Amino acid sequence: MTTGDRGADAALPPLVAAQHRAMPFTRLTDCGMDPADARRLLADTAAGLPWQDAAAILADTQLVRARAAEENGHSVTARQARRFASAALMFAQMALHTDTAEKRALYARHTSATAALAPEVERVRIPYRDGVLGGWLCRPAGPPRATVIVWGGLSGWGAAYLPVADAYTARGLACLLAEGPGQGESRLRHGLYVDEHVIDGFARFVDLVEADPRLGGATGIHGISFGGLFAAHLAAADPRVGAVVVNGAPATPTVPEFRTAREQMAAVVGTDDPGRVAEVMDSLRFDPDKHRIRCPLLLLHGGRDPLARYEDQEPFHRAADPDTATLRIWPDGEHTLYNHAAARDALTGDWFTDHLAGRHTPNR
Repeated sequence: MTTGDRGADAALPPLVAAQHRAMPFTRLTDCGMDPADARRLLADTAAGLPWQDAAAILADTQLVRARAAEENGHSVTARQARRFASAALMFAQMALHTDTAEKRALYARHTSATAALAPEVERVRIPYRDGVLGGWLCRPAGPPRATVIVWGGLSGWGAAYLPVADAYTARGLACLLAEGPGQGESRLRHGLYVDEHVIDGFARFVDLVEADPRLGGATGIHGISFGGLFAAHLAAADPRVGAVVVNGAPATPTVPEFRTAREQMAAVVGTDDPGRVAEVMDSLRFDPDKHRIRCPLLLLHGGRDPLARYEDQEPFHRAADPDTATLRIWPDGEHTLYNHAAARDALTGDWFTDHLAGRHTPNR
């Protein structure tokens, strides 16, 4: 969610206005939608077409475009169209806050569109508990200098962050786009949810990086939105984490006031019991007096973020060593800095390069 044009919102039905606030043009393009598709999605839904239908239609059009390009030998165009389709399907499923059959089907279509990007995007599967954690590995052209694991929060995961992976691989870093417990196929297909031990699940992605001989160097983690809370906890608990970025996360998670946000959080925990949801959220509270981040930290904040105020994120900064903690604030920044995507990704890409593989890397 982010700020939007309140005057325009007032003319829309409440559900549509909420969708436009949660998925504005800046977020749609930040997560890889074709800008023309993003404008069309907002226009079509304002005109009354259900969000998930409008987004799926746009994805279908891009997939037709991809097949036509392939038939004519235009592989670059085909890959671009499949990426646009993957992003459109990611946003199609976001309209559904509970794990309905329709949401599962849309996410399965998103996964298929993303898998078609192989070999540039490699599907990852990690056995965990009674299910499988999923993700996508993107590698640079040469041997990676280090690896960054990226994950999202309550509604956007995995391949939603392919543009972030582009910024990292361009700098010689491998990037693992994770779908942890409560996220993506890990939840929708394999029934893995957020609980008091969710950090154990995210640590399995570090295990994978360490076990893959193609991924040398140090490991960083990058948590976006609610996922920044998981990243901070893992950085505090796991000495294998060489650097951490936290972007737009609450240090003290609570059950949201708004119905749609409550539904998203309940789906992440896998229960309709508000008491159980509150219990899990309380267990995830980040206390800087108990949880110390000993690796370098980059904390990102947007001054116009309605979901994570600076006060909500400040405990992460307080938990880190002042000599290795960096705070970057965009006064006009939306949630997770959708509206400063290029500058944000350049900053985090350079920062990880410096701290994992460059001039700030400690001697080992």
